[in-house]
Amino acid sequence: MTDAHQWNPRQPPPPFVRPTRIDPRGVTGPTRGQADGPRWRRSSAGLYLPTSVDPTVSSQRIVEAAALLPVDGAVTGWAALHLCGAFFLDGQRYGDLGRILLPVPLTVGPGQGRRKREGIRYLEDRVGAVERVYDIPCTPALRATFDEMRLSDDLREAVVAMDMAAAAGLVTLDRMHMFVAGHAGWNGVPLVRQALDLADERSDSPQETRYRLVWELDAGLPRPLVNRPVFDLNGRLLGYPDLLDPVAGLVGEYDGDDHRRAPRHSGDVTREGRLRDVGLEVTRATGADVRDRARLAQRILGARGRARFEPPERRAWTLTPPPGFRPRRR
Repeated sequence: MTDAHQWNPRQPPPPFVRPTRIDPRGVTGPTRGQADGPRWRRSSAGLYLPTSVDPTVSSQRIVEAAALLPVDGAVTGWAALHLCGAFFLDGQRYGDLGRILLPVPLTVGPGQGRRKREGIRYLEDRVGAVERVYDIPCTPALRATFDEMRLSDDLREAVVAMDMAAAAGLVTLDRMHMFVAGHAGWNGVPLVRQALDLADERSDSPQETRYRLVWELDAGLPRPLVNRPVFDLNGRLLGYPDLLDPVAGLVGEYDGDDHRRAPRHSGDVTREGRLRDVGLEVTRATGADVRDRARLAQRILGARGRARFEPPERRAWTLTPPPGFRPRRR
């Protein structure tokens, strides 16, 4: 992103309410009569929650699913990462048909034979190390990222998982490569390796990653630089373009919903003007564009065709920071 946005990649999960058992006194939980009434719902065998608690909130889905874990099991994948602060890995996808809730992945160990349950995905791999996050047993971040990537339904979403775990400061590409090397025989490893080759630790949001993948995979262009500061020749910071092709002098910017607000839009226009003033071609994309990959790829290629391809000695911009420059912090 070109400047800090309100959706920080690392944030604590939303508040949640733990399921409770029936309490004949009605102190720590509902009485039997209350549990059968309209103000309580059964979340799983023997556990109840007030009906006022939204069961679709990411953290609430996780804590309710965790109640089904065996003694040695753990929450993994997006759910473990979300509890650890990976804000964008919230178990939700958005498309033309609206919101889709992904199942909560639980690793339960070999031979458990759990029956399928709506909203939950059981993994019967070896559990390994377990950490407690909000007193919920979770796999460590490297394992959780590995599981989320190999469980993804396509390559691009596996890349998103890696990028957003890195954006939250939970993993690095180097450590993930080492982890995968130590689990070479596990299911899904080929997909994980492909995704790691496409991942970028500088990505700030899932849609920014998806935009970059259209740029590379659909438009067939060289990998762009991601969120790198650009300066004029006097050392003035022009911005942090989401994507930059330094050879062509092409900038790609992803515009989320917050970019439509007047102050943010005004800042985008001003920043785009600064980039164009130094000879950079700018192209933009929205969520609808990212879903229509073929059309977006043609737009990117059209913008690259308009780019100047100036040699370094003729450019009015540079990637070299002035003395004393401090890059932004996430």
